[in-house]
Amino acid sequence: MKSLFKSPVLGCCLVLTAGCATSQPNTFTFTADLPPDFTYQAIAVYVPAKGETCTVPGGRNTAVGYNMKWRGNYQPNAEIALRRTVSGCPLVISRIELEIYGTYGKARGDFGADIASVFIREEVEDQYKSVVNEAGESTFYGECQQLFRTSGKPRILRKLLNCKTINAQGERGRGQPFAAYTPDQLPGKTVKMHIKLADEERPGWGDTWVKVPNGWKRCMGKSFEDQDAYCNGNYTEFSTFTMVDGRVCTIYPGCTE
Repeated sequence: MKSLFKSPVLGCCLVLTAGCATSQPNTFTFTADLPPDFTYQAIAVYVPAKGETCTVPGGRNTAVGYNMKWRGNYQPNAEIALRRTVSGCPLVISRIELEIYGTYGKARGDFGADIASVFIREEVEDQYKSVVNEAGESTFYGECQQLFRTSGKPRILRKLLNCKTINAQGERGRGQPFAAYTPDQLPGKTVKMHIKLADEERPGWGDTWVKVPNGWKRCMGKSFEDQDAYCNGNYTEFSTFTMVDGRVCTIYPGCTE
């Protein structure tokens, strides 16, 4: 992707220097509107403020995590600091690294994941700069599609997650969901990530499932033990597969024909 930014560093108004406003809040709220059974995890990354020559030993404590225990203690709202001081070094926020999780079963590994990002830079090109409305809110959008496949000798159904940016009209882009702001846009404001789920699931990669009127059927491949099991022109021999709840099925998503 072409660089979103005109400068790699943050502006002075996030630190208390002469000529900069000091009465603005030092935090903003990040939140997410997600489909059912979806959660997110966020890591706010900080770098030395503009003009600072200090460093943090080992880079320790220069990132703050939110929803790190997303399985059992998920909170959609996170209050994120714009500036922090670590080991005597003034830091400013540079980006938020986001992991989006879509859970489809009860086992610990029954989830798919993809990424999103929020960037904060001193200058952002107009075509990439996110807008904060008069109510102090800004929303960026994404669409996640679940991609199904089979894994292991029992051919257990697993799902991957593929998330792309979309605009407010729902038009899908090529990159992951993202937003970009300048520091002065954020004090006291709310940034929301709005993720919708695609209407249809699809196979994780091509020539492994066959579309039929009421779903998808898994190609047999060379044998049931064939882990790749590409169709290779054989669209008449299919295999069973096992759902995460233990059901043995012949068609997805309905299980039985």
